[in-house]
Amino acid sequence: MFDPLSVSDLVHDELRQRIESGYDISGIEADLAATPTDDLDRLEALYLQLITTQRRSDWAYEEPESLDDILEAMPAVRSGLTAVRQPRPRELADRILGGWLGRIAGCNLGKPIEDGDFWTPARIRTYLELADAYPLRDYIPALDPMPSGFRLRESWPETTRGRVQGSARDDDIDYSILGVWLMERYGFQLTPSLVGNAWLSFLPYLRVFTAERAVLVNLLHNVPIESVGETRNPYREWIGALIRADVVGWALAGQPGSAAQLVYSDASLSHRCNGIYAAMWAAALVSCACVAATVGEAVEESLDYVPTRSRLAEALSAVQELHRTGHTWEAAVEELRARFGQYSWVHSINNACLITAGLLWGDGDFTTTVGYVVQGGWDTDSNAATAGSVVGTVLGAAKLPRHFIEPLQDRTRSAVFGYDNSRISELARRTIALAEAG
Repeated sequence: MFDPLSVSDLVHDELRQRIESGYDISGIEADLAATPTDDLDRLEALYLQLITTQRRSDWAYEEPESLDDILEAMPAVRSGLTAVRQPRPRELADRILGGWLGRIAGCNLGKPIEDGDFWTPARIRTYLELADAYPLRDYIPALDPMPSGFRLRESWPETTRGRVQGSARDDDIDYSILGVWLMERYGFQLTPSLVGNAWLSFLPYLRVFTAERAVLVNLLHNVPIESVGETRNPYREWIGALIRADVVGWALAGQPGSAAQLVYSDASLSHRCNGIYAAMWAAALVSCACVAATVGEAVEESLDYVPTRSRLAEALSAVQELHRTGHTWEAAVEELRARFGQYSWVHSINNACLITAGLLWGDGDFTTTVGYVVQGGWDTDSNAATAGSVVGTVLGAAKLPRHFIEPLQDRTRSAVFGYDNSRISELARRTIALAEAG
């Protein structure tokens, strides 16, 4: 599933991407539906036809691609009101440690049910009620025997309640670890080429997915660096760049505009348009969280770092409106899934909505926030990781609930070469040093 080396996956996923982003695919959809999955030559011909299609004239959005054009489309940049606030050094250290712990705990919380096509909110609720764990306020229990009609992911022996003994390995953590190395080595000199070289050096192919896997294939085939993110990569607006953004936000604490700008160098390697916007928003959000008094304040400020007429801006505004008009969490999730459920369960737009909703309805409570986000479904581990990072950063490590943090044992597994069994406190210490230099 979602394999860039499969011509069938490639053409079907590119068709979906083209429909979502306003391209005229007249005739191609019917031709593809009539083509056998083993007719590779015909599938390849249809793919080549797809990538030459043009956007419809009635497309309602403006979604720029160059950094200058993206920045110009952001309200904060256009108005000249990009915020810079100096964090308090002693407080910042606790906040960044809280962010790391919150990210890793949230990731582990969502990991046993990371399959958005299978684990819908209704199925999640039914399972949690069977386990006497609804609403979700702790790691997910593993029922024995497993009830008919349910299945946990293969990580469940490491990530379910009572079994967490150090953090399980996950790409949502791997990219943060590699992000520290990249920022230490290159800082503001970071470029897509340097990020690509780091991926080739540090990341196993089978431990990266969708857009990132497509990019590794392209890098190995010597595709020019400016084209690797759009060549045979129908996953270019999915969630991968968003999950890589936190470290830049911490390193540029209180500088959301600079964080959004710098993370473009990472995100543009593998993503385009809303995939990039989501990463820039996430970096700005974490940067704001380093100095914000409340989670709501960080969320509100971060929305000024999304291009105004993009689908992402429209979606995040919809979340704001649902919250402002007093919808319950359950009603909000139902509405968001109705409006944005056409996207893949690992797309950036719908998952950014759930992250934002969890942060707003969680109202600064870590347990409620990550519990809500996981109950919302879709990319449960990535969403709870980012939401946990933000609320953990605002609260600081000292205020995080022990039942989530103590089982981590200050240790995380990782597929990043040379970084398995990293100490979380050491990763935080190195990130604090980046923030102090920044």
